[in-house]
Amino acid sequence: MNRPGRQDSGGDRPLGPLETAVMNVLWAAPGPLTVRQMVDALAERDLAYTTVMTVLDNLHRKGWADRDLAGRAYRYRPRATREEHVGQVMAEALSTAADQHAALARFVDAMTPAEAAALRELLDQRREAAP
Repeated sequence: MNRPGRQDSGGDRPLGPLETAVMNVLWAAPGPLTVRQMVDALAERDLAYTTVMTVLDNLHRKGWADRDLAGRAYRYRPRATREEHVGQVMAEALSTAADQHAALARFVDAMTPAEAAALRELLDQRREAAP
């Protein structure tokens, strides 16, 4: 899976605080949202409609969000799930390590017992499914 944002030169930069807040709302939403729904969801931030519209348009242009026209309004949804995004970020971070074994060891050392058990289960499933 390609990380969202690879279509445009701005996609390799981390999201800003407002972009992150918007993505968090999109990831938590049960379905696509209009700009008005997003403004309402972010009401505590007292943002202008045009500000939210610009952020959503930028996220769409950067490849983080997809949109469909519904009547006269776009409805936005995340291009990838939060889990897909986090997994891709983890894979990219690992690929930049000079010593991947050491990086993995530090990652595993930081895990809780429950996280380690979940990782072990996933590795076992992968091994059983291998040809």
